[in-house]
Amino acid sequence: MLKCSHLLVVFVLDWVFALSQFVKTLLDRLDSKDWIVVCEALNHVRQLSIFHKEAMLPMLGNVTTLVVKSLKNPRSALCKTAIMASSDLIKAYQDQMLDFIDPMLLQLLLKASQDKRFVCEAAEKALIMTTTCISPNLLLQKLELYVKHKNPRIRAKVSMCICRSVHRLGVEGIKEYGLDALIQMAATQLSDHLPEAREAARKLSLELRAAYDKYVSNHQMEEMSNPTYNSDAWEQFCCMKLSPGNAQAVLRVTSAVI
Repeated sequence: MLKCSHLLVVFVLDWVFALSQFVKTLLDRLDSKDWIVVCEALNHVRQLSIFHKEAMLPMLGNVTTLVVKSLKNPRSALCKTAIMASSDLIKAYQDQMLDFIDPMLLQLLLKASQDKRFVCEAAEKALIMTTTCISPNLLLQKLELYVKHKNPRIRAKVSMCICRSVHRLGVEGIKEYGLDALIQMAATQLSDHLPEAREAARKLSLELRAAYDKYVSNHQMEEMSNPTYNSDAWEQFCCMKLSPGNAQAVLRVTSAVI
């Protein structure tokens, strides 16, 4: 029994030492000129994110910077591994990633807009993870910067991310974030060149219309005796907050819920 206990202690100490060495060399390996070493290090980032995230927390900013460096690498295998590492980091650290996520978010949007299918699909999954794990009100502030990006594919991916984030906000969250800002984002994308952007903007407009109606229903019940109140109020709101052309575009796609 004593011998078994001794062996267990030795095993645990060896494991702790190995983990410390594992973490200690991580940044150097991520910054290696040998892409195979970098790829192995990225897989170690994934493992640490899942099983020992507290060990990597003190160096999270540096790790994120080096993962983004690999995201920019033209080698597809390395890039895809970096995308999966990004997804695991976001899942593990959630809002703790906010201080470092801007360059990573841009790269994920770029990769999700590529023609290389397996890279594109991995990036789209990472973006879904981002909208799932990071507080929507905080993420929307980041996404808003790319609504008018010159790349139409990026605009389309941003529209889909915004739609998913707004869905998580709920009625009160939408009110707190600002219905004005959100409806302007939706209206901008309704006339986009890409059908993906237009479809996401349509869903977002319907989400905002439903939230508006629910908010009115919850807070102004005395006005609801007029059966056209919701429709009239929504139309007035759109006309007040948007240009005439954008207001008509939003009203067209939201007429289905009237």
